[in-house]
Amino acid sequence: MKNTFDFKKAISGITCILLFSFCLTAQKPNYDISKDLLLVQLDCKTDIDDLHTAAGLATLLNHPDYKHLNYYAVAGSYGIQEGLYVPPNELMKMAFKNNWTDADKEWEASVARVAKLVVKTIKNGGDVWVAEAGQSDFTADWVKQISNQNPSIKIKEHIHVVQHSDWNESVTEPTKLKYTQTVTDYHKIADGNAVGNGTPGLKSDGKVAWETKINDEKLTNIWNTAIRLGNQYNGKDGRYLNESVDEGGLDFSDLSEVCYILGLMEIKGTDQFFDYFQVK
Repeated sequence: MKNTFDFKKAISGITCILLFSFCLTAQKPNYDISKDLLLVQLDCKTDIDDLHTAAGLATLLNHPDYKHLNYYAVAGSYGIQEGLYVPPNELMKMAFKNNWTDADKEWEASVARVAKLVVKTIKNGGDVWVAEAGQSDFTADWVKQISNQNPSIKIKEHIHVVQHSDWNESVTEPTKLKYTQTVTDYHKIADGNAVGNGTPGLKSDGKVAWETKINDEKLTNIWNTAIRLGNQYNGKDGRYLNESVDEGGLDFSDLSEVCYILGLMEIKGTDQFFDYFQVK
């Protein structure tokens, strides 16, 4: 058989590879810690995983690399799912002091607070990155408010939303999901509940020896509070039963979105997370 080299096909193949590589690179976030804002929006309904996620975020913020990270947390940013709320206020106050808002009790006021922070960040030259640890209903509301009040702001250029859960999308009010996906720079990553799919997979099936790696009284209290509240509400009164937590494990899978935003996707599993953010 005659072995011939098709130059045109080779060039075409190389071009496709380069374009594919460019697309992958283009999807990677470029978070600028000096001027960008990280929004972590926790639905807290009806899974207790957001309690552990809040503790995980507090652990990350304690690390020297992220002590000056500009962030804001939201509790109660839920969608149209049924079931009871998991009250996180005790934990949120402990972990974030005044740097959070309660959308469950004050939805409209929380929308206004977040919109104000976002506009300030963008006008100061920064971008906003949203870790959608829940549904997009809340995001759609504050983005819409900004669009109406500040039409000159280029939403898609400056507001980046990261979602990891098909279920979260399914219980977002459909028009608000479509709006968020269309108007913002919307990133859909693999499910953070699993290891080996490109995310850290911050969910354990068994006990994690986090206490041996957190030599900090404040963080220890935060984790103990998150675990206590999680056990108090897990599966209670019709709430979702998180089986991993029920068996003594941890579930802060929603923090995978924060890891994506900050370029920490090389972390694999809960043990590695605590190794990475170990307090000595």
